Amino acid sequence: MSATRLLVLGLLNEGPRHGYEINQLVAAGALERWTDVKAGSVYHALTRLEAEGLAETRAEERTGDRLRRVYAITEEGRRALRVLLKKALAGPPHSTRSDFALALCWHDLLNPAEAEEVLEAAAGAVEEQRAAFAAGRTAKAGLSPLADALFANAEAHLAADAELLHEVKRYLTRTRSGTAAGSGR
Repeated sequence: MSATRLLVLGLLNEGPRHGYEINQLVAAGALERWTDVKAGSVYHALTRLEAEGLAETRAEERTGDRLRRVYAITEEGRRALRVLLKKALAGPPHSTRSDFALALCWHDLLNPAEAEEVLEAAAGAVEEQRAAFAAGRTAKAGLSPLADALFANAEAHLAADAELLHEVKRYLTRTRSGTAAGSGR
């Protein structure tokens, strides 16, 4: 499923919009942090949705030298949006798929200093994400109980990721000092 399609159709369902406006909403909501939506994919999605009959050009606005197309959702687009909503809501909120788990199979190919450096960087990135989510939650306080639940869930996942990274670092330290058995596979 394309998160961008879901977002664009959902926003067009609220009312006609142009691509720049949708991109501004993506940026303002920091959607790239918590969805697979990339601002640059909005225009491509609008073009495809129009070609598929799920959106249509409602108007064209001139702003300076630019011509902006205002898009609206079609009835077929509303049906497609409902299908996408059902599919998205039927899946788990967070995926357990991870390249990290796969990489752990061969962690011993890195020297201990390299592994420690990479894990420290990963832990730092998780802590930055935790801080960003905390700030976002504060900024969006009172939005809705659903938004609160989503923030709490994301924060819990980030806390679990931080703990996993610390546990992997402890394991590698014990392995290096000869107190753990096996190579991690």
